[in-house]
Amino acid sequence: MTDPAVLISPILLLVEDDAGIQPILEDALAEAGFEVVTADSGTAAITELDANGSRFAAVITDIRLGKGPSGWEVGHRAREIVSGIPVIYISGDSAHEWSANGVPESIMLQKPFVIAQLITAVTTLLNNAGSVAALSGGMTNDAKTMPSSD
Repeated sequence: MTDPAVLISPILLLVEDDAGIQPILEDALAEAGFEVVTADSGTAAITELDANGSRFAAVITDIRLGKGPSGWEVGHRAREIVSGIPVIYISGDSAHEWSANGVPESIMLQKPFVIAQLITAVTTLLNNAGSVAALSGGMTNDAKTMPSSD
């Protein structure tokens, strides 16, 4: 008999306000074996997190989300609810703010990026969840990890 735990797909919260990008990322993550819940604003993301944030294995969020909370705020709220939850930030123009605003042990992907970078970032953080070790190897210079503040 197959172990039922093996059949459970990790659930990711994808926060992206660009209707042209969101379905591409959602499809790629689903094809990689993840279940994806989408939010098109920081407010919608925080509502999802507040309703049942512990169901998410990781959060992937754009930074600039229009009116309401930013991706930085979404990442911080996710960590308030589930300490150590993997957070991946994606941005076309806010990467320089990551060290000041991102949560520790997060990853920043600078747009444009290839889908393989996103999948690698997600799987790496999920595999290292709870670890304070810095991410090493496998990522291009466009993807960076923030070390622990410990």
